[in-house]
Amino acid sequence: ILTTFGPDGTARGMTCSSVCSVTLTPPTLLVCVRRDSPTLDSILLRSTFAVNLLHNAAAATAALFASGAPDRFAAVRWHIDPDAAGPHLTDDAHAVAHCHVSRTQPIGDHVVVFGEVYRIRRHPAGWQPLLYGMRHYAAWPASSANLHS
Repeated sequence: ILTTFGPDGTARGMTCSSVCSVTLTPPTLLVCVRRDSPTLDSILLRSTFAVNLLHNAAAATAALFASGAPDRFAAVRWHIDPDAAGPHLTDDAHAVAHCHVSRTQPIGDHVVVFGEVYRIRRHPAGWQPLLYGMRHYAAWPASSANLHS
């Protein structure tokens, strides 16, 4: 879930199914966001965003933030750390990457946003990452989560 703050300081966020690591030096992620998204407007205005990587028990939160419900932040626990690019979803994220926007590229009805990661916060171990594909949520297989490259 991408999170940031609106111009008035309100929390903004959306489920993003297109997140990709681009490079390790500098550490950079890319996210694809619908051009007419209010969250994208805030990301571009603030030039920062957080990527909340959800754990396997957070599929309901992913669906909530995909729904566009205006009160979605009222339905989950979240907090703001100092120097945060966006709210941390306290109970639902196993890790949060804070990013500065380094580049954008409009493509069709989306904008590809490149974010240089300046801070990572990991939550206590024990959760498997949540995956989404072919319109289904699943947990990252436990045997694969412990592989080191």
